[in-house]
Amino acid sequence: MSSTTTLDIAPFLSQKSQLWKACGIRGLFPLENIPGMISLLAGRPNPSTFPFESITMKLKPALAGMPTPSRDDDPLNLTLDGDILSEALQYGGTAGLARFIEWLEEFQTHVHKRVRDDTWSVTVGSGSQDLMFKACEALVHEGDSVLVETPVYPGTLGFLAALPCSLIEVHADGQGLNPVNLESILANWETDHPGKRAPKFLYTIPSGSNPTGASIPEHRKVAVLQLARKYNLLVLEDDAYAFLYYGPAGQQARSYFALESEVNAERGRVVRFDSFSKVFSSGMRLGYMTAPPRLAAVVNMITSNTNLQPATLTQVMAYTLLSRWGPAGFLEHCAAVADVYRIRRDAFERVARKHLAGLAEWTTPVAGMFLYIKLLVHADGRAADSHALVTQKAVARGVLAVPGSAFMPGGSATPFVRVSFSLIEEAGAEEACRRLRDVILEARAEAEAEAR
Repeated sequence: MSSTTTLDIAPFLSQKSQLWKACGIRGLFPLENIPGMISLLAGRPNPSTFPFESITMKLKPALAGMPTPSRDDDPLNLTLDGDILSEALQYGGTAGLARFIEWLEEFQTHVHKRVRDDTWSVTVGSGSQDLMFKACEALVHEGDSVLVETPVYPGTLGFLAALPCSLIEVHADGQGLNPVNLESILANWETDHPGKRAPKFLYTIPSGSNPTGASIPEHRKVAVLQLARKYNLLVLEDDAYAFLYYGPAGQQARSYFALESEVNAERGRVVRFDSFSKVFSSGMRLGYMTAPPRLAAVVNMITSNTNLQPATLTQVMAYTLLSRWGPAGFLEHCAAVADVYRIRRDAFERVARKHLAGLAEWTTPVAGMFLYIKLLVHADGRAADSHALVTQKAVARGVLAVPGSAFMPGGSATPFVRVSFSLIEEAGAEEACRRLRDVILEARAEAEAEAR
């Protein structure tokens, strides 16, 4: 590690990031930990006024994920009461519950093999999207250029489009982000984008991408990291589907966060976002960012002045379960969840092939919950925009999906449509694919009539 350098994140921070100041109250919270300090600081409600005496969580046996016998009499029940419940119902730390952060940092070292040092820290947020927005708010200065893997998740596209920056599309394919496309953009930047600042960061979803379902292989990640160093980019790794991998055993690519020291002999270029939404509960609104401490400090500053903190109750719920399971138990649970989606993927693909053979094509995902289907409206293979087909013809026939244009930063035409197999049962999937087949056949007939 002595030969590994640490990237200075300061030049990447926007001028606007310097305008955020610590909340006049929350900025003093650390002083309460001084021995003997009598605090008259915060307007915390008195816990005796909370109407909850205890909260019991009962785990599903099939997903309890207990790798070893529990020390408790009933391993499927977790109860919050007394001091821990009082803590759960009270205001908490801006960056998250201290013991929860400690567990997550240990988990990151376990999964990504990163030594715990001063080059990274974990911050908890109200979902990973909350943290992504705040990180971008801290990084984007007016007139900046941002590289986005395209197609791109509309939630991210929504807040990036509202920031004062230019979005530059880096096109992905069936294997995710294509480093050849990335290099072409960067190598020809001054020619193709005269007068524009060089891009500051790349946003990418490397596993089970939303919308494409693609997962980038490790050799491509290596190439992306090498380009990031050559052209001085940050890599924002939005990996919400990382733990929904159900592909061949032993073939899941390591994360950008895990690879950066090995590939570039440096640390601090990757900002990683993880989510509990897909493996615990989307309604708990829990995600976490692993980032250079300087960037994390700005994100925490924004939080302290906006939503104050991530919800303490859901953090305590998650921590109570995670501390019982340990990293191995949590990963075992994730594997069980991923297997659910593998089964659903197989069932959906089975009926999709039955009804859409010759009318659509897609890449089979190895993670996540989406198929990104190319509609073959023209028998000769010519592309046709999917927007009207999906929003008008498909709706008229009683089937809903997302047109590919929703995932394009410039709203450009695309023959693709995103379908989710996370909730649909096989009978519903069969009927949906049958209706979609009728839509494509109708569009084909119309296109052929126009060509005559």
